[in-house]
Amino acid sequence: MSAQAIVVEAVSKSFAHDWTLKKKEVVHAISFQVARGECFGFVGPNGAGKTTTIKMLLDIIRPSAGAITLLGGRPSDPKVRARVGFLPERPYFYEHLTAEETLTLYARLSGVDDRRRVREMLALVGLDAARDVALRRFSKGMLQRIGLAQALIGDTELAILDEPMSGLDPVGRRHVREIILQQRAAGRTMFFSSHILSDVEAICDRVAMVHEGRIMLTGDVHDLVARAGKNESDVTVRGQGTLPPAMAHFSARPGDHHEGVVGNAALQAALDAAMRAGFAIVSVTPKRGSLEDEFLRGIGESLSALATKEAEAVK
Repeated sequence: MSAQAIVVEAVSKSFAHDWTLKKKEVVHAISFQVARGECFGFVGPNGAGKTTTIKMLLDIIRPSAGAITLLGGRPSDPKVRARVGFLPERPYFYEHLTAEETLTLYARLSGVDDRRRVREMLALVGLDAARDVALRRFSKGMLQRIGLAQALIGDTELAILDEPMSGLDPVGRRHVREIILQQRAAGRTMFFSSHILSDVEAICDRVAMVHEGRIMLTGDVHDLVARAGKNESDVTVRGQGTLPPAMAHFSARPGDHHEGVVGNAALQAALDAAMRAGFAIVSVTPKRGSLEDEFLRGIGESLSALATKEAEAVK
Protein backbone atom coordinates (compact mmCIF):
# COMPACT_ATOMS: atom_id res chain seq x y z
CA MET A 1 0.00 0.00 0.00
CA SER A 2 1.31 3.43 -0.97
CA ALA A 3 2.10 5.76 1.95
CA GLN A 4 0.64 8.62 -0.09
CA ALA A 5 -3.11 9.12 -0.42
CA ILE A 6 -2.67 11.74 -3.16
CA VAL A 7 0.22 12.31 -5.55
CA VAL A 8 -0.02 15.21 -8.02
CA GLU A 9 2.87 15.47 -10.48
CA ALA A 10 3.33 18.51 -12.75
CA VAL A 11 -0.42 18.80 -13.41
CA SER A 12 -1.71 21.55 -15.69
CA LYS A 13 -5.17 22.37 -16.98
CA SER A 14 -6.17 24.57 -19.90
CA PHE A 15 -9.62 25.59 -21.07
CA ALA A 16 -10.64 26.89 -24.48
CA HIS A 17 -12.38 30.27 -24.58
CA ASP A 18 -16.05 29.97 -25.62
CA TRP A 19 -15.71 32.28 -28.63
CA THR A 20 -12.10 32.37 -29.76
CA LEU A 21 -11.25 28.77 -28.75
CA LYS A 22 -7.92 30.17 -27.60
CA LYS A 23 -6.70 28.09 -24.68
CA LYS A 24 -6.05 29.61 -21.27
CA GLU A 25 -4.02 27.73 -18.69
CA VAL A 26 -5.66 28.00 -15.25
CA VAL A 27 -3.51 25.44 -13.39
CA HIS A 28 0.23 25.59 -14.03
CA ALA A 29 2.30 22.42 -13.51
CA ILE A 30 1.44 21.97 -9.83
CA SER A 31 2.93 19.15 -7.74
CA PHE A 32 2.21 18.05 -4.17
CA GLN A 33 1.64 14.93 -2.09
CA VAL A 34 -0.76 14.08 0.74
CA ALA A 35 0.19 11.33 3.19
CA ARG A 36 -2.38 8.81 4.37
CA GLY A 37 -4.05 9.78 7.64
CA GLU A 38 -3.15 13.47 7.56
CA CYS A 39 -5.29 16.58 7.33
CA PHE A 40 -4.10 18.58 4.33
CA GLY A 41 -5.19 22.10 3.50
CA PHE A 42 -5.29 23.38 -0.08
CA VAL A 43 -5.53 27.11 0.45
CA GLY A 44 -5.76 30.23 -1.63
CA PRO A 45 -8.07 33.08 -2.63
CA ASN A 46 -11.20 32.61 -4.71
CA GLY A 47 -10.27 31.91 -8.33
CA ALA A 48 -6.87 30.45 -7.45
CA GLY A 49 -7.59 27.09 -9.11
CA LYS A 50 -8.60 25.09 -6.04
CA THR A 51 -11.90 23.75 -7.36
CA THR A 52 -10.39 22.97 -10.78
CA THR A 53 -7.69 20.93 -9.06
CA ILE A 54 -10.27 19.07 -6.97
CA LYS A 55 -12.26 18.23 -10.10
CA MET A 56 -9.12 16.72 -11.58
CA LEU A 57 -8.49 14.71 -8.42
CA LEU A 58 -11.99 13.28 -8.77
CA ASP A 59 -11.70 12.66 -12.54
CA ILE A 60 -14.61 15.01 -13.21
CA ILE A 61 -12.28 16.75 -15.64
CA ARG A 62 -8.94 15.47 -16.97
CA PRO A 63 -5.56 17.23 -16.70
CA SER A 64 -4.10 18.74 -19.85
CA ALA A 65 -0.69 17.50 -18.67
CA GLY A 66 0.80 15.67 -15.72
CA ALA A 67 -0.35 12.72 -13.63
CA ILE A 68 -2.53 12.12 -10.56
CA THR A 69 -2.51 9.08 -8.29
CA LEU A 70 -5.26 8.56 -5.73
CA LEU A 71 -4.94 5.87 -3.03
CA GLY A 72 -2.31 4.16 -5.14
CA GLY A 73 -4.48 3.99 -8.28
CA ARG A 74 -5.99 6.08 -11.05
CA PRO A 75 -8.77 8.53 -10.16
CA SER A 76 -10.87 6.97 -12.96
CA ASP A 77 -10.73 3.49 -11.38
CA PRO A 78 -14.18 2.64 -9.89
CA LYS A 79 -12.51 0.72 -7.06
CA VAL A 80 -10.56 3.86 -6.13
CA ARG A 81 -13.58 6.14 -6.46
CA ALA A 82 -15.56 3.90 -4.10
CA ARG A 83 -13.09 4.72 -1.32
CA VAL A 84 -13.31 8.50 -1.79
CA GLY A 85 -15.91 10.81 -0.29
CA PHE A 86 -16.61 14.25 -1.74
CA LEU A 87 -18.34 17.41 -0.58
CA PRO A 88 -18.62 20.02 -3.36
CA GLU A 89 -18.56 23.72 -2.61
CA ARG A 90 -22.24 24.05 -3.54
CA PRO A 91 -23.86 20.67 -2.85
CA TYR A 92 -27.26 19.95 -4.37
CA PHE A 93 -29.84 17.80 -2.62
CA TYR A 94 -33.44 16.75 -3.22
CA GLU A 95 -35.18 19.23 -0.95
CA HIS A 96 -38.32 17.14 -0.48
CA LEU A 97 -36.33 14.33 1.20
CA THR A 98 -35.69 14.28 4.93
CA ALA A 99 -32.20 14.14 6.39
CA GLU A 100 -32.58 10.41 7.10
CA GLU A 101 -33.92 9.69 3.61
CA THR A 102 -31.08 11.66 2.04
CA LEU A 103 -28.38 9.75 3.89
CA THR A 104 -30.14 6.44 3.23
CA LEU A 105 -30.01 7.23 -0.50
CA TYR A 106 -26.29 8.05 -0.37
CA ALA A 107 -25.58 5.00 1.81
CA ARG A 108 -27.16 2.72 -0.78
CA LEU A 109 -25.30 4.45 -3.61
CA SER A 110 -22.11 3.83 -1.63
CA GLY A 111 -22.97 0.17 -1.08
CA VAL A 112 -23.75 0.67 2.61
CA ASP A 113 -27.35 -0.41 3.23
CA ASP A 114 -27.26 0.01 6.98
CA ARG A 115 -29.77 2.07 8.97
CA ARG A 116 -27.43 2.09 11.95
CA ARG A 117 -24.73 3.77 9.84
CA VAL A 118 -27.23 6.45 8.78
CA ARG A 119 -28.14 7.14 12.41
CA GLU A 120 -24.44 7.26 13.37
CA MET A 121 -23.72 9.87 10.71
CA LEU A 122 -26.74 11.98 11.71
CA ALA A 123 -25.48 11.97 15.28
CA LEU A 124 -21.91 12.77 14.15
CA VAL A 125 -22.97 15.96 12.38
CA GLY A 126 -25.49 16.95 15.07
CA LEU A 127 -28.63 16.37 13.00
CA ASP A 128 -30.17 13.40 14.80
CA ALA A 129 -32.99 15.55 16.12
CA ALA A 130 -33.72 16.79 12.58
CA ARG A 131 -33.67 13.38 10.89
CA ASP A 132 -37.37 13.62 9.90
CA VAL A 133 -37.17 17.24 8.70
CA ALA A 134 -37.25 17.94 4.94
CA LEU A 135 -34.09 19.54 3.60
CA ARG A 136 -36.05 22.51 2.25
CA ARG A 137 -36.33 23.65 5.87
CA PHE A 138 -32.59 23.34 6.57
CA SER A 139 -30.34 26.34 7.12
CA LYS A 140 -27.07 26.81 5.20
CA GLY A 141 -25.13 25.32 8.09
CA MET A 142 -27.42 22.29 8.36
CA LEU A 143 -27.15 21.62 4.62
CA GLN A 144 -23.36 21.84 4.89
CA ARG A 145 -23.41 19.28 7.69
CA ILE A 146 -25.67 16.87 5.80
CA GLY A 147 -23.25 17.23 2.87
CA LEU A 148 -20.36 16.33 5.17
CA ALA A 149 -22.28 13.30 6.40
CA GLN A 150 -22.88 12.02 2.85
CA ALA A 151 -19.17 12.44 2.07
CA LEU A 152 -18.26 10.22 5.02
CA ILE A 153 -21.05 7.66 5.00
CA GLY A 154 -19.36 5.08 2.76
CA ASP A 155 -16.18 3.11 3.34
CA THR A 156 -14.29 6.38 2.93
CA GLU A 157 -10.50 6.35 3.20
CA LEU A 158 -10.08 9.80 1.68
CA ALA A 159 -12.50 12.71 2.08
CA ILE A 160 -12.14 15.62 -0.34
CA LEU A 161 -14.00 18.71 0.84
CA ASP A 162 -14.33 21.86 -1.24
CA GLU A 163 -14.77 24.93 1.00
CA PRO A 164 -16.58 22.95 3.74
CA MET A 165 -16.86 25.98 6.04
CA SER A 166 -17.93 28.56 3.49
CA GLY A 167 -20.87 30.63 4.68
CA LEU A 168 -21.00 29.08 8.16
CA ASP A 169 -21.27 31.08 11.35
CA PRO A 170 -18.57 30.67 14.04
CA VAL A 171 -20.51 27.90 15.82
CA GLY A 172 -21.04 25.98 12.57
CA ARG A 173 -17.39 26.36 11.59
CA ARG A 174 -16.25 25.05 14.94
CA HIS A 175 -18.56 22.03 14.63
CA VAL A 176 -17.22 21.19 11.16
CA ARG A 177 -13.62 21.61 12.39
CA GLU A 178 -14.29 19.15 15.20
CA ILE A 179 -15.77 16.61 12.78
CA ILE A 180 -12.74 16.87 10.49
CA LEU A 181 -10.38 16.35 13.42
CA GLN A 182 -12.42 13.34 14.60
CA GLN A 183 -12.19 11.75 11.16
CA ARG A 184 -8.43 12.32 11.00
CA ALA A 185 -8.08 10.71 14.45
CA ALA A 186 -10.02 7.72 13.09
CA GLY A 187 -7.41 7.29 10.34
CA ARG A 188 -9.13 8.96 7.41
CA THR A 189 -7.18 11.26 5.11
CA MET A 190 -8.84 14.68 5.04
CA PHE A 191 -8.14 16.99 2.09
CA PHE A 192 -9.98 20.27 1.96
CA SER A 193 -9.72 23.56 0.16
CA SER A 194 -10.35 26.84 1.89
CA HIS A 195 -9.63 30.55 1.77
CA ILE A 196 -10.20 30.87 5.54
CA LEU A 197 -6.60 30.55 6.71
CA SER A 198 -7.41 30.64 10.43
CA ASP A 199 -9.43 27.42 10.06
CA VAL A 200 -6.63 25.76 8.12
CA GLU A 201 -4.10 26.82 10.74
CA ALA A 202 -6.26 25.33 13.51
CA ILE A 203 -6.71 21.83 12.08
CA CYS A 204 -4.27 21.01 9.26
CA ASP A 205 -0.98 19.10 9.48
CA ARG A 206 0.34 20.44 6.17
CA VAL A 207 -0.75 22.89 3.51
CA ALA A 208 -0.20 23.80 -0.11
CA MET A 209 -0.75 27.48 -0.87
CA VAL A 210 -1.98 28.24 -4.37
CA HIS A 211 -2.32 31.56 -6.18
CA GLU A 212 -3.36 32.11 -9.80
CA GLY A 213 -3.04 28.39 -10.53
CA ARG A 214 0.47 28.01 -9.13
CA ILE A 215 1.70 26.38 -5.93
CA MET A 216 3.43 29.18 -4.05
CA LEU A 217 4.34 27.36 -0.87
CA THR A 218 3.98 23.95 0.77
CA GLY A 219 4.95 22.77 4.21
CA ASP A 220 4.11 21.83 7.78
CA VAL A 221 1.64 24.29 9.31
CA HIS A 222 3.57 24.72 12.55
CA ASP A 223 6.83 25.32 10.68
CA LEU A 224 5.23 27.92 8.42
CA VAL A 225 3.63 29.75 11.35
CA ALA A 226 6.92 29.72 13.27
CA ARG A 227 8.70 31.10 10.20
CA ALA A 228 6.18 33.95 10.10
CA GLY A 229 7.15 35.05 13.63
CA LYS A 230 7.17 38.80 14.22
CA ASN A 231 10.51 39.11 16.10
CA GLU A 232 8.88 41.49 18.54
CA SER A 233 6.92 41.27 21.80
CA ASP A 234 3.97 42.93 23.49
CA VAL A 235 5.17 44.35 26.82
CA THR A 236 3.22 45.66 29.80
CA VAL A 237 4.90 47.45 32.71
CA ARG A 238 3.54 49.11 35.84
CA GLY A 239 4.86 52.15 37.66
CA GLN A 240 5.26 55.92 37.66
CA GLY A 241 7.97 58.12 36.28
CA THR A 242 9.75 58.38 32.95
CA LEU A 243 9.94 55.27 30.79
CA PRO A 244 13.28 54.40 29.12
CA PRO A 245 13.73 55.55 25.49
CA ALA A 246 12.88 52.08 24.06
CA MET A 247 9.46 52.36 25.75
CA ALA A 248 8.79 56.04 25.15
CA HIS A 249 6.07 55.14 22.62
CA PHE A 250 4.10 53.05 25.14
CA SER A 251 0.45 53.91 25.79
CA ALA A 252 -0.75 54.63 29.31
CA ARG A 253 -3.45 52.40 30.77
CA PRO A 254 -5.47 52.55 34.03
CA GLY A 255 -3.65 51.52 37.22
CA ASP A 256 -0.26 53.01 36.24
CA HIS A 257 0.08 50.39 33.47
CA HIS A 258 1.88 51.08 30.19
CA GLU A 259 1.64 48.88 27.09
CA GLY A 260 3.62 48.73 23.84
CA VAL A 261 5.68 46.68 21.42
CA VAL A 262 9.45 46.19 21.63
CA GLY A 263 11.67 44.47 19.08
CA ASN A 264 13.17 41.27 20.47
CA ALA A 265 16.72 42.45 19.72
CA ALA A 266 16.27 45.36 22.15
CA LEU A 267 13.91 43.61 24.55
CA GLN A 268 16.24 42.61 27.37
CA ALA A 269 17.96 46.01 27.49
CA ALA A 270 14.55 47.75 27.57
CA LEU A 271 13.31 45.54 30.43
CA ASP A 272 16.49 46.12 32.43
CA ALA A 273 16.20 49.88 31.93
CA ALA A 274 12.53 49.84 32.96
CA MET A 275 13.32 48.00 36.20
CA ARG A 276 16.17 50.41 37.01
CA ALA A 277 13.67 53.26 36.56
CA GLY A 278 11.39 51.66 39.15
CA PHE A 279 8.89 49.95 36.84
CA ALA A 280 7.58 46.41 37.44
CA ILE A 281 7.36 44.03 34.47
CA VAL A 282 3.75 42.81 34.25
CA SER A 283 3.94 40.69 31.07
CA VAL A 284 6.05 39.96 28.01
CA THR A 285 4.25 38.16 25.17
CA PRO A 286 6.05 37.30 21.91
CA LYS A 287 4.00 38.42 18.92
CA ARG A 288 2.97 35.31 17.03
CA GLY A 289 2.95 35.09 13.26
CA SER A 290 0.11 33.47 11.33
CA LEU A 291 -0.43 31.35 8.28
CA GLU A 292 -1.85 34.45 6.59
CA ASP A 293 1.43 36.31 7.15
CA GLU A 294 3.42 33.48 5.59
CA PHE A 295 0.96 33.12 2.70
CA LEU A 296 1.23 36.79 1.80
CA ARG A 297 5.02 36.68 2.10
CA GLY A 298 5.16 33.54 -0.08
CA ILE A 299 2.94 35.12 -2.73
CA GLY A 300 5.13 38.21 -2.83
CA GLU A 301 8.37 36.23 -3.19
CA SER A 302 6.94 33.80 -5.77
CA LEU A 303 5.43 36.52 -7.95
CA SER A 304 8.67 38.49 -7.81
CA ALA A 305 10.66 35.42 -8.89
CA LEU A 306 8.15 34.68 -11.66
CA ALA A 307 8.31 38.26 -12.96
CA THR A 308 12.12 38.09 -13.02
CA LYS A 309 12.03 34.78 -14.90
CA GLU A 310 9.56 36.12 -17.47
CA ALA A 311 11.62 39.29 -17.94
CA GLU A 312 14.76 37.23 -18.57
CA ALA A 313 12.88 35.05 -21.08
CA VAL A 314 11.93 38.16 -23.08
CA LYS A 315 15.54 39.33 -23.37
